[in-house]
Amino acid sequence: MSNETPQPDISADDRVTAFAQAVLASEIVAGPNVRNACARHLRDLESGAERGLVWDRAAADRAIGFFEDVLCLNGGDYEGLPFFLAPWQAFVVGSLFGWMTEDGYRRFRLAYIETGKGSGKSPLVAGIGLYGLVSDGENRAEIYAAATKRDQAMILFRDAVSMVNMSPHMASRVVQSGRDEKVWNLYYPNTKSFFKPISADEGQSGPRPHIGLLDELHEHKTATTVNMMRAGTKNRRKAMVVMITNSGSDKKTVCGQYHDLGVRICAGQEDDDSFFAFICSLDEGDDPFKDESCWAKVNPSLDYIAEGQSDGIPGRKYLREQVQSARGLPAQESVVRRLNFCEWTQAESPWISWEIWSQATERVRMRRLRDRPCVGGLDLASTTDLTAFVLLFYPTAEDPHWRLLPYFWIPDHDLAEREKRDKVPYALWIKEGHLETTPGRAISKLHVLRRLQTICAYFDVRKIAYDRWRIEDLKQLMIEHDIELPEMLPFGQGFKDMGPAVDEFERRLLGLPPEPSQGEFTDLSAEDFEVVSEVPDVETLRHDGNPVMTWCAGNAVIVCDPANNRKADKAKATGRIDGIVAGLMATGISGAAIEGSGKSIYDEGAGI
Repeated sequence: MSNETPQPDISADDRVTAFAQAVLASEIVAGPNVRNACARHLRDLESGAERGLVWDRAAADRAIGFFEDVLCLNGGDYEGLPFFLAPWQAFVVGSLFGWMTEDGYRRFRLAYIETGKGSGKSPLVAGIGLYGLVSDGENRAEIYAAATKRDQAMILFRDAVSMVNMSPHMASRVVQSGRDEKVWNLYYPNTKSFFKPISADEGQSGPRPHIGLLDELHEHKTATTVNMMRAGTKNRRKAMVVMITNSGSDKKTVCGQYHDLGVRICAGQEDDDSFFAFICSLDEGDDPFKDESCWAKVNPSLDYIAEGQSDGIPGRKYLREQVQSARGLPAQESVVRRLNFCEWTQAESPWISWEIWSQATERVRMRRLRDRPCVGGLDLASTTDLTAFVLLFYPTAEDPHWRLLPYFWIPDHDLAEREKRDKVPYALWIKEGHLETTPGRAISKLHVLRRLQTICAYFDVRKIAYDRWRIEDLKQLMIEHDIELPEMLPFGQGFKDMGPAVDEFERRLLGLPPEPSQGEFTDLSAEDFEVVSEVPDVETLRHDGNPVMTWCAGNAVIVCDPANNRKADKAKATGRIDGIVAGLMATGISGAAIEGSGKSIYDEGAGI
């Protein structure tokens, strides 16, 4: 008898291994994390047996065959068509059911799948649940479509119900509780197994899932549902929790944490044989708004056309429409990049895209701005937060741009902990002069006041907008220390005041012509302000590339009221937005008539 370790079967019929080899040979377009997942599979075929891993190709083929021989698709043009798996789907299904351990346990106990919207994730995991219900050889299997809310759990479960109804093999064998859209349980008498939706808000306890399915993980605010599913799997040999999602907007969420864990595991930076990850992503330098060739990396079904289908899923025509509709609209572009192209954004519904913001970067010498009229916005921190003061300089005939110049302060106490909490390089920003500190644990309003006095003495600051909240202490300090500043104007933080400011800031950032209704910002005459008398109708906004301001811009989230008035919402942002709020307040008062000298101010000079 040979003592050699049995070699895994990797013949051409092994669709899982064939996909991995095709990806690494660049025969299939894939992003870096999928390439790493494929390399991991091939490595484990060679050395996994040393760790007790067993590749069972027959089990993988059986699960893939269940989809294609038993299940049918539902919805639209795909209604009733056989569920032929795209190569990436076969890789996922085959990996999950083909890898075992030598003691008979399922290798992958937790799976994380992230692809672009419309790639067929939900039907895929619904099919995984149905396989666990009727074909996985598990008695009294409990299959759950789980979510934080029952309505969300029902979306995936309804896919499973429709697939049962359309499958001649299953419709007569699976018993349904409820009717039509109100089916709430699928029961398989042969093994006394069931499949049903479950939600964390129902307060249920004690689920013991054979397979737990979680849809749209990026919408989960906490790990409650994931933990509920995982806690019940400990007593089952083949239990598995499968999470699917689009890309999210906050890496600090449960989705972001599993995304990062999956990236590290596939890259070999962390070891966990029980975790499977298939994470679609772009390569560094890819821009899906400029180059269609990278689209298939994040939409893996895009160019796969199964029998009876006329196009890939979701189809290049659809993606072109999404890109075209988002051009020039920062908030919409961020959503399209996140949902369709797997780009993690910095905020839940980001207002300003990186492309738009970066294109507006242009530094000028401070002396060029010194005698140029400007207004300011002051967002004062409570105690330990960021304080922002943003100057907005008016356009001139020689320089037809609005110029943003921000200043920021934080307390100098415990910067390391502050960096760890906010996940930004405060120390580096301070060293490079983008951020200033005030002494002590809390922000020193007196220190900030003295700096404001110096800044306003250097520049031609005409007015300063401020948030009414927290301003009384500042005014009292001004009186006590005989500090004078330009005219201070209160500026509301609600929709009434912020709405026009948001519209105008966005118009200037995009370089769009003014709307007739925006006369408050655009009717400055030569008598009001001679410096702008010869400026073109279309004015653009430029900023100096301050990384603290850029961070604030990436975090900014805009919310709307029923009348579609907009404002920045600090509560929904994932990081500081104080610089953007201060910039909006400055924009909000920049339409007020002020006097100007009309002289050219575009002279050379150093900064303050």
